Amino acid sequence: MIDKLSWMAIYPEVLLLVMTCIIALVDLSTTGARRTRTYILTLLTLAVVAVLTGLNASNGRTVYGFGGMVVSDPMGNWLKCFATLALMVTLVYGRPYAADRGMLRGGEMFTLSMFSLLGGFVMISGSNFLMIYLGLELLTLSSYALVALRRDNATASEAAMKYFVLGAMASGFLLYGLSMMYGATGSLDVNEVFRAIASRKVNHQVLVFGLVFVVAGLAFKVGAAPFHMWVPDVYQGAPTAITLLIGAAPELAAFAIIIRLLVEGMLPLAIDWQQMLAVLAVASLLVGNLAAIAQTNLKRMLAYSTISQMGFMLLGLVAGVVNGSTYNAQFAYSASMFYVVTYVLTTLASFGIILLLAREGFESEEITDLAGLNQRSPLYAGVMAIAMFSLAGLPPLVGFYAKLAVLQALIASGQAIYIGLAVFAVIMSLIGAFYYLRIVKVMYFDAPVTATTVSAPRDVRAVLTVNGALILILGIVPGGLMTLCAQAIVATLAN
Repeated sequence: MIDKLSWMAIYPEVLLLVMTCIIALVDLSTTGARRTRTYILTLLTLAVVAVLTGLNASNGRTVYGFGGMVVSDPMGNWLKCFATLALMVTLVYGRPYAADRGMLRGGEMFTLSMFSLLGGFVMISGSNFLMIYLGLELLTLSSYALVALRRDNATASEAAMKYFVLGAMASGFLLYGLSMMYGATGSLDVNEVFRAIASRKVNHQVLVFGLVFVVAGLAFKVGAAPFHMWVPDVYQGAPTAITLLIGAAPELAAFAIIIRLLVEGMLPLAIDWQQMLAVLAVASLLVGNLAAIAQTNLKRMLAYSTISQMGFMLLGLVAGVVNGSTYNAQFAYSASMFYVVTYVLTTLASFGIILLLAREGFESEEITDLAGLNQRSPLYAGVMAIAMFSLAGLPPLVGFYAKLAVLQALIASGQAIYIGLAVFAVIMSLIGAFYYLRIVKVMYFDAPVTATTVSAPRDVRAVLTVNGALILILGIVPGGLMTLCAQAIVATLAN
């Protein structure tokens, strides 16, 4: 359904924008090291937005607004809902950490994180190149500022500068690629671009030239090798609360624009971009897993883990179109969506433990800082172990089913090259299991380096417990979430 001026298609974004401005004004009269009023108002706003986007997703309707520039569909609304919940959890985990380091002297962390989420919403809703790029810039500019939030910290400032320079270059790649697509097809509308490419009246060389730059820009946003240079430095240099903020919810928005641009807009070019994504996936699995083995810094290790995990997610996108047929698309793309959602869930738990163990003057960033955690707190060691086992892909945790779904999508294609990719992914997963299991070994078998007890506010403890439980429960009964992802992808492909 297309409405030339449909506010209903973007009312969650409007609500989020209005409330972000109100929260910024309210914060001016808020005092205290923990910004309690700003924090509560932010969480309430995010809870309402999560409910609204969840309800929109449940009704199954697809609505285009503003002349087709934005779209509200089940896939987009579910990703918005999950991104909002991820930000809520991030703020719950990160507030004590930020308060101890003087990052809450103002309310910038809350307002900038909401602007970052708004940028993600615009990216997810965009059905026009300009809207997608506008959302991307809003998200990335907010992220640059968040990384540099500790202005008196040289490491964070250096990370922000690296992120800004490399991010600007990647945005230039994407913008140049989109401009080439516009020049070739004569339209900025994603659906019109699809029809122009499908007509085969457009110069194929120009399209592929533009496609290379688009894929390069997208690869940077998900942190895929060889465009991964920023990930380890930014993950390690940024304050841990901000590392989680840029490593969780934005991944969902990045997945959305890959679907919008490559699947909805450029599916007739699948034979070209699938080859590019296959190379990126292989490079990411290789670089991420091998480099992670050598890391002693926990955040840097998880950064390389992210690179390898995104390589696995890209493999699902590779298997969608086989010999020009889209019979495998629903299964493959829903497997990728399931993978990125469950990856974010697991990332929240792993970084939540790092934030919990950090205290004023101590970052808890080294792997050795986890030594003997089970003796100090069996609950938190158990949650971290569940997260590591899930990232390694061990049953019965959700990470196992996510990897299995992607591998099944590759094998179901029946193509020898895709089966080879599946075998390669399994081998890389075996290598990756080493550094994940090393964390568990350190927690359970090494002697503790400190006798300090681990304590957490009640809200952090409750959310962390639920987070760990979900990783286990969704691994045992993954059918509901997998069905939800499949239905969302079907609705998107039907458009």
